Amino acid sequence: MTLIILLFSLGILLLAVEVIIPGGILGSIGGLLMFGGCVAAFLTLGTGGGIIAVAVALAVAALAFFLQFRVLPKTPIGRRAFLTKEITAVTTSFREETQDLIGKSAKALTMLSPSGYILIDGKRYEAFCQNGQVPAGAALDVIGADNFRLIVSETKTT
Repeated sequence: MTLIILLFSLGILLLAVEVIIPGGILGSIGGLLMFGGCVAAFLTLGTGGGIIAVAVALAVAALAFFLQFRVLPKTPIGRRAFLTKEITAVTTSFREETQDLIGKSAKALTMLSPSGYILIDGKRYEAFCQNGQVPAGAALDVIGADNFRLIVSETKTT
């Protein structure tokens, strides 16, 4: 009997932690522990005890789902944890603009290691440096572009 209570308690605890730390792993382990408690109940208490354990497990799972999806979103913690706004922005390539930028000089806004941000004519762009790491403030030349970023190299000083 102690094993059944222990398995159910740990399973319920892991299901409760799953609400706070999402990912599915802890909830899955909690469900397996509760299943193990049901199996142990069938083996030690017989069919009647096993059916009661399964009923308790289903009731606890239903209560956990109800609390997670109906009650928690209305609490202060839940309002911070759940997304309430839709992201409507899209990512697009800037192929038309890139032909004008190739060959221009740029300045590194952040360290490019090898990706970072550069400044061209007062506008910020994401860039990739083929030379590896480039410190912020370095002079760069735009040598190409892919779909979403510019390809740069350090300006050669002669």
